[in-house]
Amino acid sequence: MSDEEKEESGGNEAEGTVGPDDLGDDGGLDLDESLDLEDWSGDDEWEEEEAETARFDGPQFVDNADGTVSDSRRHLMWQKKDSFHDFGYGINWYEANDYIEELNEKKFAGFDDWRLCSYEEAMSLFSFSVSNRDKDGAEIHIDTLFEEGGGHNTWTYEEKPDYQQYAMNFNFITGNEKWEHKDNEFTHVRAVRDEIKEQWEPSWRDKTRKFDN
Repeated sequence: MSDEEKEESGGNEAEGTVGPDDLGDDGGLDLDESLDLEDWSGDDEWEEEEAETARFDGPQFVDNADGTVSDSRRHLMWQKKDSFHDFGYGINWYEANDYIEELNEKKFAGFDDWRLCSYEEAMSLFSFSVSNRDKDGAEIHIDTLFEEGGGHNTWTYEEKPDYQQYAMNFNFITGNEKWEHKDNEFTHVRAVRDEIKEQWEPSWRDKTRKFDN
């Protein structure tokens, strides 16, 4: 049984339940009358992606030939493989943080500032225009420069407000995010680091440097 099937059999967190108070007089959902549904287009996300692509020359992703892939548009460096390639199984959120710490301790690819990604960063890897394969042979939508045979999702560092036992993961098959219990062991992690340091970042990052192998 794949990780996806195990997740579905394990049950999902119930959210967004519609109650009687949410129904209008005609039994339908109350909608804001000021909302013009005709203004919405299902192609908006595709148009934004195409417009963003047109603003940049050259490939978005570059293989650095050291086990990493750089995103030249967002100035991020990603691990080419993920935790499944190293472990052969899924890991929980705490183990994902331990995995990142181990990468930093051994200065993977010469750096010690690897971290979990944000939701937006994970989403930036996803595009229906590209096709790769995960460990079960399922189609995942990340660039082919990333190693085949990894996990279909990744943990992020984002924790659910008021429910800190949950963290967000991102699915590279569907492009959807999900609040998952941190003890869930059917998720994986792909490490990322910043190639350009911003002024607002904490001072300890200024000491980060590339180490000679």
